[in-house]
Amino acid sequence: MEITTEDQSPVAHIRRDENGSPVFHDLQDHLRKTAAMAAEFAKPFGSDDWARIAGVWHDLGKYQPAFQQYIRRANDLDAHIEGNATGPKDHAIIGALHAVERMGGTGRVLAYLIAGHHAGLADFEPTQTGDKALKPKLYRAVQEGRLDFLKHAELPEGLLHSATPQSQPPGKDRQDLEKGLHLWLRLLFSCLTDADFLDTEAFMRPDRPELRAGFPRLESLRGQLDRHLDALSARAEATPVNRIRNQVLRACREQAKQPRGVFSLTVPTGGGKTLSSLAFGLDHAIAHGMARVIYVIPYTSIIEQTADVFRKAFDELQDAVVEHHSSAEADPGQEDRNTRLACENWDAPIIVTTSVQFFESLFAARTSRCRKLHNIVNSVVILDEAQLIPPEFRQVILDSLKRLVRDYGVSLVICTATQPELGSVDTFQLKYEGLPTPVELAPDPDRLHQGLKRVRVELPQDLNQATDWDQLAQELRQHPSFLCIVNKRQDCRELHARMPKGTYHLSALMCGQHRADVIALIRADLAAKRPTRVVSTQLVEAGVDLDFPVVYRALAGIDSIAQAAGRCNREGLLEEGQVKVFIPPSKNFGLIARAEEATRELLHGFEGDILHPRLFRDFFRLFYSRIPPDKADIRRLLTAEGTSIQFRSAAERFRLIDDGYQETVFVTYGDKGMEWVEQLRRTGPERWLMRKLQRYAVAITQNDQQRLLRDGFIEEPYPGVFVQALPELYDAEIGLILEPRRDVRGLVC
Repeated sequence: MEITTEDQSPVAHIRRDENGSPVFHDLQDHLRKTAAMAAEFAKPFGSDDWARIAGVWHDLGKYQPAFQQYIRRANDLDAHIEGNATGPKDHAIIGALHAVERMGGTGRVLAYLIAGHHAGLADFEPTQTGDKALKPKLYRAVQEGRLDFLKHAELPEGLLHSATPQSQPPGKDRQDLEKGLHLWLRLLFSCLTDADFLDTEAFMRPDRPELRAGFPRLESLRGQLDRHLDALSARAEATPVNRIRNQVLRACREQAKQPRGVFSLTVPTGGGKTLSSLAFGLDHAIAHGMARVIYVIPYTSIIEQTADVFRKAFDELQDAVVEHHSSAEADPGQEDRNTRLACENWDAPIIVTTSVQFFESLFAARTSRCRKLHNIVNSVVILDEAQLIPPEFRQVILDSLKRLVRDYGVSLVICTATQPELGSVDTFQLKYEGLPTPVELAPDPDRLHQGLKRVRVELPQDLNQATDWDQLAQELRQHPSFLCIVNKRQDCRELHARMPKGTYHLSALMCGQHRADVIALIRADLAAKRPTRVVSTQLVEAGVDLDFPVVYRALAGIDSIAQAAGRCNREGLLEEGQVKVFIPPSKNFGLIARAEEATRELLHGFEGDILHPRLFRDFFRLFYSRIPPDKADIRRLLTAEGTSIQFRSAAERFRLIDDGYQETVFVTYGDKGMEWVEQLRRTGPERWLMRKLQRYAVAITQNDQQRLLRDGFIEEPYPGVFVQALPELYDAEIGLILEPRRDVRGLVC
């Protein structure tokens, strides 16, 4: 059955109204609005003429008679989702080919954007991805005469004859331009895809105007933050630690009017970096007319803690803060209308996100990952715990950060107690191009280190002699209150199982809301001076405000030991806190093992303060010297020869965490978790709902996800969206059970 109307004007999309009748999205209107919105998004980096043409031509292929027949079929209202489609559904190649034939080499730039606006940015050459690459696609379209229909089509006047763009991509010279062309193209692609999705969303969901709700101005947020900081100051005791925190905050705010650029905030853990850096970010953004503050955190597992700190600061303006960490986007081949429109676009004034989400998006090819990128332009980006920038990708990461600052109006704040070596290095052992020398915001970092020295670190006599779990558990039992930090989730469960009842467990197998609830209980116990025992992974080492008299830390990088020490005697109320490093019985792999090796080498025969900032610089030079700065050779793939860029291959190589940890399961923890998961089952993924569900997400390996799906423990109500199917799969103490078993009655045990 085909949907027919008296008006046979070309349509872009079709939806059903509340009575089940079809409603048509006029194609010309969609092109006009998408073009205008894309141009507005690209205006901050001076490329609105490119974005406007891409918007006008992106759905040119929908004028094909075969496509109009296809989209009017009554049972196929998702015709605008292309995926890997061929035939009439493969409409994107039409506008791409038209751009190349009309504008030659200039048109190739537009071809990347238009051909990829559903399927994602492609490689140009077929070397790695075969016939999915742009070059063979364009060649086939020519051979098949895909533009022939334009000779007879009744098109809006002027549609095919847009003027060639006059603005130029940024670059000091040809070589510099070719190195940075991939980032400029991704930003343009982001403008096009976000505009396309937003206009489609406005048509498909006219009853949901709040999906594109207005946000408060940065000035309003600053007013709320000022009141919050004043209240904190009024309640705070006049301790040495609080005096230093006030000094750091004052120094940050005093320097907010500095010109845009690269800044560092080097403050020992517990020195108030989180709120001080946010205050700088807001003040700096307002001073320079910038759009937003993006706060980038290394661990998915602690993002909600920082987001909660910010929401508390902004009181009734809490909706201005968006946290984005779980991978809510479906795979390109699994998308439907709902998952495509629900993907995150970072349109709020305060974004709290993860390093994985931020950096992988800068090198992504998928539309769902790229959609938000244009909102990084003209923003303050704060890299919290910047020492955790993945060292094996540091060259291309630093390349992109440098260009965001130089060419796209970004100010970058490198925020950490343990500053890594992110400037250019050229020695026999170590060579890479880095960031320009940052402006330090903190008042005299060495003096701050001395002023915030509150612990004694005890190292094992033999850095190669392991302590088994039973022995460690027995030793820990001697302390009424302690925090013990291990390197892996399995280690956390092994040790926790040996501890007395009432010992708290914290790991990334617990969803964010669960962790937040447990951390609140821990804080309450500590404040009431009740015995408080905690076994945790490293998720407590950034953005989590805890204060223990005793902290145990499994051997890792010196930076991790310093972060753990920041949870010990944090407020300086004891004469000296105790931090004890131990060697765990389990073997580490990958970067953790490399960091552990560098620590062993650096501390062999060492006497002195292992938390001094100078030692961190030595550690990172040693650590980085063992890891190639661009191990996947991504820079070569992204350096344009002409305009030939291998987008898809670079994206596949740029993985900050192993592919095995890319699947998300939404769990029914607590009443709200149950409510949001049930809402997801009923209505499908929408952007507001996926933002709520961030708190109820657990990341697991693909192998675990496939096994749990096969055995019925989780289910997939929408393509690429996985939810907990059985309540017993999630434990109220330790989180998701990765190896559940059924007993003879069919119950999970």
